[in-house]
Amino acid sequence: MPKLSQSTVYQASAIVLSLLFIAVVIVLVGGSPIEVLTNMFSGAFSTSDQVARVVMTLVPLVLCTCGLLFTFTAGLYNLGIEGQISFGAIASMVPIQLFQDVLPPFVVIVLAIGAGIVGGALWGLLTGILNVYGRINEIFAGLGLNFVADGLAIYLIFGPWKRPGVASMSGTEQFSESLWLPTFGSTGASPIALILALLVLAATIVVMRGTYFGLKLKAVGQNLRASYVLGIPSIQQLLSAFAICGACAGLAGALQVLAVFHRLIPTVSSNLGYLSLLIAMLIGSNAWLILPIGFFFSALNIGSLQLPLALDLESSLSGVIQGTIVLFALLGRGFSQRKQSPTQPTS
Repeated sequence: MPKLSQSTVYQASAIVLSLLFIAVVIVLVGGSPIEVLTNMFSGAFSTSDQVARVVMTLVPLVLCTCGLLFTFTAGLYNLGIEGQISFGAIASMVPIQLFQDVLPPFVVIVLAIGAGIVGGALWGLLTGILNVYGRINEIFAGLGLNFVADGLAIYLIFGPWKRPGVASMSGTEQFSESLWLPTFGSTGASPIALILALLVLAATIVVMRGTYFGLKLKAVGQNLRASYVLGIPSIQQLLSAFAICGACAGLAGALQVLAVFHRLIPTVSSNLGYLSLLIAMLIGSNAWLILPIGFFFSALNIGSLQLPLALDLESSLSGVIQGTIVLFALLGRGFSQRKQSPTQPTS
């Protein structure tokens, strides 16, 4: 029987400890771990509509985590992912507002998706420019731009794009159904959105594992100064990572508009960017884990909506579960790396 590596033992132990901790938290808030698990599973998979919601939550999680993998590999913490989703959604609405009554629906949809990608890329690139040339930490630059993007969305909803009559926090007027992405049967799941997410995932795996760009990005992330000395265009790599991440997030925002809400709403990102950050931290550099971990987190998100109805528990419990698993997994990874690192000589 093959012997398990020390890293595997630490990771497995961390997951077990996280599950035990979660069970204790559930008991302390007056619930039963078994009932919570059963109801969350039922809330995510008992009907075709619920499965469709899981799929449509999975799509932006996959796209944003793919983008974050580029910035994380470059050693950057792109907390501006939320704003990049929002700005991509705003940009996707521009062709819809201008051309929905002029051009064929298919052309408008393509233009909207393209605009979302470009808008997200530009917003991500702006974070990179503030970081590289403005010497502003990417965390603070990203968070600041998140507020700007959200503020711009609210301005457009209550200003130029307001609904006829009285403007509403529910968003802009829904656009024509001819511009909605097609779905599986009568559910809300869009095959086009899912295919786009899977294509981006496949491209991410290929780029990160099989191209010079991915190799250079890893070099920059491991040692920026050394990579510069070796002739790698470090600034170009950093800005490219921000732009790629923003493009992925912008595509997610465009799909939120075209396939989920069919209008621009103030909370169009639905905090899925922050959830993608947890997934990115959990998977490390293993892009192949994005789909299964993303699916698990998506199911938790949708399934937790059943908890207030069935068990009188807060749906925010899913956030506690997700955060706990990530925290313990990171602790397990840290202990493993500490044990594997060579012992420093004492003076």
